[in-house]
Amino acid sequence: MQIVLSKKSDVSLRQQLAEQIVFLITTGQLQAGEELPSVRAFARQSKVHHNTVSEAYQDLVRRGWLTRRQGTRLVVGTGSGAPSGKPHDLDELINDSIQRARNMGYTLQALRQRVRERLLAQPPDHLLVVEQEPGLREIMEVEVRERLGWSAESCSPDEFTKEPGLAIGAQVLVANHLVEEMKPLVSPSRPAIGIVYSRASEEVDLIRKLQNPSIVAVVSVSESLLKTARSLLAPELGNRHTFKENLVAQGVPISLGAVDLAFCDSVTISLVRSRHKAHYRLIATDCLEYIAATLSQY
Repeated sequence: MQIVLSKKSDVSLRQQLAEQIVFLITTGQLQAGEELPSVRAFARQSKVHHNTVSEAYQDLVRRGWLTRRQGTRLVVGTGSGAPSGKPHDLDELINDSIQRARNMGYTLQALRQRVRERLLAQPPDHLLVVEQEPGLREIMEVEVRERLGWSAESCSPDEFTKEPGLAIGAQVLVANHLVEEMKPLVSPSRPAIGIVYSRASEEVDLIRKLQNPSIVAVVSVSESLLKTARSLLAPELGNRHTFKENLVAQGVPISLGAVDLAFCDSVTISLVRSRHKAHYRLIATDCLEYIAATLSQY
């Protein structure tokens, strides 16, 4: 067994010895049923007092890593209660890590900090949209999920500030003008990506092409989007067309039989029944392409 002990370490020799044996078992260098050297032989080999080896062995027997067979020396545990195999679930894995960290002399705060650092350094496995207004959050979440093929979640800036752990495993997406505010809250190795909204030029062109006075509607789950649309489309609507705005609750169908042209966001497009409806996508196409290119490196 390749065991290296340091008498200058703050971790006791007994703990160093015990945890290195555990490491050899979990990495497959010591197999189930394999005999360990006698206490005195191991003491001579590792140049420590035999009582230190005996205490380490006893600790591992109590924890189930080692077992004693009649007429033989200690062997690596093989029973169902021995933790020499893989943990059965995530809780067991976490409990084992906590116990091992404690046995090696680390505090739980040190473990928490190191685990957080390591998790933040891992490539993302989902997208996190950070936006204040619930309606806009919902629209952006739907669009990045559908267009990029990644799982997506969302939260408000206040929620993100109070729980910075939300950044773990996430590529943060936020409105472009809020990127600087996110910098202190995300890992420098994976900064937040700014979301740029589309310019709605296609929607304006559709209104210009209306030959007769018409009823134009905007349907959305976002109050902010409706407010912006009212001002953005006003010059084209003028006094010639009638404007209607419809704030829709999630999942509630809506019929617009009298409307000549209905602009629907990515959440409401499937809920609206209308003679002529157009899909307004909130996030600009080139912005989604940039996000996709950034994600491809992972």
